[in-house]
Amino acid sequence: MTNLFDLTGKVAIITGSSRGIGKAIAEALAEQGAKVVISSRNQDVCEEVAAAINAAHPDAAIAIAASISSKDALQNLVDQTVTAFGQVDILVCNAASNPYYGPMAGISDDQFRKILDNNVIANHWLINMVAPGMLAREDGSIVIISSVGGLTGSATIGAYNISKAADFQLARNLASEFGAKGVRVNCIAPGLIRTDFAKALWENPDTLKAVTRHTPMRRIGEPHEIAGAAVFLASPASTFMTGQTIVVDGGSTTGIGL
Repeated sequence: MTNLFDLTGKVAIITGSSRGIGKAIAEALAEQGAKVVISSRNQDVCEEVAAAINAAHPDAAIAIAASISSKDALQNLVDQTVTAFGQVDILVCNAASNPYYGPMAGISDDQFRKILDNNVIANHWLINMVAPGMLAREDGSIVIISSVGGLTGSATIGAYNISKAADFQLARNLASEFGAKGVRVNCIAPGLIRTDFAKALWENPDTLKAVTRHTPMRRIGEPHEIAGAAVFLASPASTFMTGQTIVVDGGSTTGIGL
């Protein structure tokens, strides 16, 4: 029996992979044999991460900076990846923005647009840049990092949650369009993870206590605990799975009572 999680010969782009969940996913994909493209806004930081991966897995990583707010930058990311590695087999849309915390009545139009542009439309752009090659080969896996926030309401991150709920539907729609050609589109919905991006939700001890009080595992997650789900969705282990969402949240959405 072949290794269900073997990614040897596969090429993966992971956005927002200079730190946090994206970095952990890139490291895990490289561990399984994939060539990985490290991408975020800062080229120097991307190169540091790629160098560390290459130290463990020679010639497994390259760094290509790109802002998800720029369609041209994302097209350049795809074009450079194809030049370097020949194709894109795996896309992990991980980068996201959340410039506002507070009730919906207080969010500015520009802040709301930035959230929707970066968390939904940028994913739409990037997916449609890599999809033609995947569809032609009749093989490919697209993974959108959404959030359990897309399943619940919030008095502080409502606009972000709206964007993450939209990502679930984006995956379902594209799964319907691409499925006959063997290209899969799925989401991962992390709970609260110890990243700089989510720092406002866990650095305050009182907030952290409130968040974890009704979580069965009584803690928040670590970035590497999301990486396994990404490897599963990228690998042959999940070839009959599309349009779905894997929730990785320590049980926080189980509805556990007091």
